[in-house]
Amino acid sequence: MRRYEDRKNVQAKAYYSDRFYKAPHIPRLDFKEDEVFANDVESIGSKFEIKKAYIECEQLVVYIKPQDIVGVMRHLKERLNYNFLSELSAIDWLAKSGEFEIFYQMLSTKKRKRMRVKYFIKEKDAIPSVMEVYKSADWAEREMYDMFGIKILNHHYMKRLLMPDDWHGYPLRKTYPLHGDEEAQWYEIDRIFGKEFRDVIGPEQRDSAKIVKTDTHNFSRIGHEVPFGAPYSEKPTQNDYQEEEGIPIVRKLSKKDSKILKERP
Repeated sequence: MRRYEDRKNVQAKAYYSDRFYKAPHIPRLDFKEDEVFANDVESIGSKFEIKKAYIECEQLVVYIKPQDIVGVMRHLKERLNYNFLSELSAIDWLAKSGEFEIFYQMLSTKKRKRMRVKYFIKEKDAIPSVMEVYKSADWAEREMYDMFGIKILNHHYMKRLLMPDDWHGYPLRKTYPLHGDEEAQWYEIDRIFGKEFRDVIGPEQRDSAKIVKTDTHNFSRIGHEVPFGAPYSEKPTQNDYQEEEGIPIVRKLSKKDSKILKERP
């Protein structure tokens, strides 16, 4: 797999450019307005430094130091009854500040509360694994490494999860091309069949929204169906609702006999 050249921020272009539009901001409330969250912040703050805390979308958001994450996770599980780590991942702010924002989504079924723990790291910084506290972090940490290139320390199997081991680049970084590298279209063909089959098979179609109406091998069109691989035709087809040699006790229906009701009876 050929390494592609960095295109800086290829996804920075705004597709909606109304200069008068302002994106609405979700209000951030004082955590003291919720008694449960206030007690949680006080408990965490008694052992670890809290940089910032607030309530957003009815859940507590807490910013901590990166080196405290394992201790905070253990404190949440053992002392504050946050028994689920439902998600963890990263946000790419490299173009803006040269940092990743790491977040951990927590759930307490006993208190019926959600909390999000966050911190910032530099691009090449490694973070400790929290798998010893929450086993659910296993694949999520591997996915974060696979998609963002963030290395996880003390993980028992730190390998790519979705992309092949020899893949260059990290698909969820904002500098990664939306359709992948130019050579990515040949990756599976080269690995499975060999480069000599490029002309036979053709490049991989990486645009999931593309439809070729004349391609009767890979696409179908309602009302214009033709047998697999048959020549394309613009003439609409008249398909019966029942196959030939169908069940005898079922009356055969024809599309010509169907009726469209203008309103419900």
